[in-house]
Amino acid sequence: MNNNLRNNTNLKLALFIVLVSFISSTGYGQNKAPEKVLFTLDIAEDATASVLARVMQAEVAPISEIKFEKGTYHFYPDLGLEKFVHISNHNDVIVKTAFPLNGFKNLTIDGQGSSFIFHGRMIPFLIDNATNITIKNVSVDWAQSFHSEATVVANNNEEHTFDIQISNEYPYEIRNEQLIFVKEYYEHDFGQAILYDPIRKAISFDTEAYTSLALYKKVNVSRNIDNIKYKYPTDRQDPDKRIIGREYNMVFKEIKPGLVRIYNHKKKLPEVGKIIVSKGEQQHNRLAPAFRVSNTIGFNATNVNVHHAGGMGLIAENSENLILDAFNVTPSKGRMVSTSADATHFVGCRGKVVLKNCILTNQLDDATNVHGTYQIIQDIKDEYTLGIRMGHFQQQGYVIGRTNDKIGFLRLSNSFFPFANNSIKSIKNINSRYQIITFNEKLPADLKVGDLIENLDAYPELTVENCTIKNNRARGLLISTPRKTVIKNNFFSTEMEAILIPVESGHWYESGSASDLLITGNTFQDCQHSGFNRGVIRFDTDDYNENIAFKNITIENNTFNQFDNLILQVKNTDGLLFKENTITNSGTFPQLHTSNPAIRIEHSKNVQFKKNKYKGKATKILEADDSVGKLKFK
Repeated sequence: MNNNLRNNTNLKLALFIVLVSFISSTGYGQNKAPEKVLFTLDIAEDATASVLARVMQAEVAPISEIKFEKGTYHFYPDLGLEKFVHISNHNDVIVKTAFPLNGFKNLTIDGQGSSFIFHGRMIPFLIDNATNITIKNVSVDWAQSFHSEATVVANNNEEHTFDIQISNEYPYEIRNEQLIFVKEYYEHDFGQAILYDPIRKAISFDTEAYTSLALYKKVNVSRNIDNIKYKYPTDRQDPDKRIIGREYNMVFKEIKPGLVRIYNHKKKLPEVGKIIVSKGEQQHNRLAPAFRVSNTIGFNATNVNVHHAGGMGLIAENSENLILDAFNVTPSKGRMVSTSADATHFVGCRGKVVLKNCILTNQLDDATNVHGTYQIIQDIKDEYTLGIRMGHFQQQGYVIGRTNDKIGFLRLSNSFFPFANNSIKSIKNINSRYQIITFNEKLPADLKVGDLIENLDAYPELTVENCTIKNNRARGLLISTPRKTVIKNNFFSTEMEAILIPVESGHWYESGSASDLLITGNTFQDCQHSGFNRGVIRFDTDDYNENIAFKNITIENNTFNQFDNLILQVKNTDGLLFKENTITNSGTFPQLHTSNPAIRIEHSKNVQFKKNKYKGKATKILEADDSVGKLKFK
């Protein structure tokens, strides 16, 4: 063998040995047993870097369990992993995290009673493409909240102004006569606001008479705006379009440090002693949910407390089999508010969704919302291919389904149910608002631009049991799933509907409808106390026609202890049994809508009442149109 050949051979052998050593040292190429990791209070001052480093090593050094020595751990964004994320019903944002759980399988995170305190724009748990993830025994909170609170201390009817006292917990500036609350890594204007009653620690009675605030007014100078033409449909809720034609209406002036006077309010002046809660404008105030779960099969949260989040407590998208047991959303530190949006929210999920033994209170939106998405047919490219547009700016980037999922085609003016279906062959994302879907079979010949699609496979069975839902803004449960749903043994005391069953296709584009729903053994206490003229349980559609949308509903053995009349509001329903329910008047608040019946039914059929007890104040218990035929409350 010549020297050159020998040298080349030796070099290759040396490189091979180095490569094998590298593979052995890093763990690539071998099946390591997953490790159990314990973090101690040594990292508590800022746990971000240590936790992130170990999580990011998991590909080569797998983890089966992460435990934390019991204590309080702070997480700052400065050393967190930065990601741009599209999040359903949230803003599309750049956020940072210490827990990027992407692709993990069979992982348990056990806080052992610890508190995790986050700072600024972080998503505590960012879970994607994962399998069998369990998180337990941990509390999530923020050092500074994404909302702000102030006490109403005076009002002046002659000048129609009111004064608010702002504590040191909520730093602020006044810029160009606007009140700006300044946080760590974040700030917001007054924006969306609502009143809380500090005695009840709940949304104030009849808050609709006082809020929302008229933050904007029509601009005085607007030239040739109508000359701007868009080739394609636009979303007027988009942040870059919503401000067109509007300017600030309200004026804020500091009277002395911490005391601010508010001018140009258009509704009744808020009562002295009430807490006014502000979270900034809708286009900017949903950016940091506590848990974001996407494309995941098997997620369990047990004994988890979410005390705050700059968005939802949990948002789950395109995931399967999610069990929340003692997943509690409650405020801390004397705050009126927990999360600044929904406590929990499920979009395009399947399998089972279970909420049991949960306490969901004081959030600034619904306790839970379960739905799919309608997407709009933008163009028909050929016999197999459609261009699809997202309807709402906070649905951008959402992918409607997987290969071979069953897709329904709808024209809601004709029916709330699909007139045809097909299955997905492939989806190509062109941009965050526009996707191209190719189907396995030819499209219906009568399909039109403007029709809607929905994923018929992406709805879960839902159980909500032994939960307490109260003191929040908005509704208790929004239910838009045609799968079996059981709402059992819960307590509701909500500002709006306790249970809303909608078909919603013109604003949020949230698809689905109830077709196998049991509501049993629940207590409804003084719901709809904010002033809206709506039922405690309401079935409704935003496409106002007489078509059937909801089927096979049973409401039995519930207690309604209400201050006002309207208990049940039914539209577009085929098959509803209302039996063995007890309705009483609580006397907690004065009645707001004394002319209402207890039950109102429209565009429905096959409705029955059996063995109910009515002890309320309505002069007429049942009001129904001709669609239901002869009907008697009993």
